[in-house]
Amino acid sequence: MTLTVLEAQTGENPTATILIMHGLGADGRDFLSIAEQLDLSSIGPVRFLFPNAPVIPVSINGGYPMPAWYDILGADLVKREDESGLRQSQAEIEALLAHEKARGIPANRMVLAGFSQGCAMTLMTGLRYTEGLAGLLCMSGYLPLADKTAAERSPANQDTPIFLAHGRRDPVVTFARAQASRDALVNLGYRPDWHEYEMEHSLCAEEIVDIESWLCKVLA
Repeated sequence: MTLTVLEAQTGENPTATILIMHGLGADGRDFLSIAEQLDLSSIGPVRFLFPNAPVIPVSINGGYPMPAWYDILGADLVKREDESGLRQSQAEIEALLAHEKARGIPANRMVLAGFSQGCAMTLMTGLRYTEGLAGLLCMSGYLPLADKTAAERSPANQDTPIFLAHGRRDPVVTFARAQASRDALVNLGYRPDWHEYEMEHSLCAEEIVDIESWLCKVLA
């Protein structure tokens, strides 16, 4: 495990873990304030993990180094994908999950979450993970390596709850791209809980309320 990780707990001896992955160019602090807004008291003590993506050159930004889970090779997020980068970050996230398991949190008490690139990593890792997770929380992102998901997915997470949220005016990951990812998941037999909001590439207050309700349900 080589990623640096910020941690926060809502109480002593947590019984669940929520791992949140940030978007391109951000870092683990990006979602600290969002987590603080969530009332998860009905679940019991929760540990939040906010891993920092490695700093790598990002092609779409002229090769400028920045925190990124994988390289973005062009504006078309599907036509050319950084498969090796995706798989390397998948392995890093799986190592974090293994570390949580060693600390006493079973897989079915862990939620993988992410925004934008972090959302892509949530689906990349969660659908392939060999133990059943509590849920996949996917914000303003898309399904990466979609053409390989059917062959590589794990039956352990076929029925795992998936929260899929997107802004109708998102100029970064288009609404059409999000809809295509939703439809691909449905065609593979998943049942994503779809949410759309009148926003751009961001979160909104209504979404945070919906996330809180969903987390309380999947971790009840």
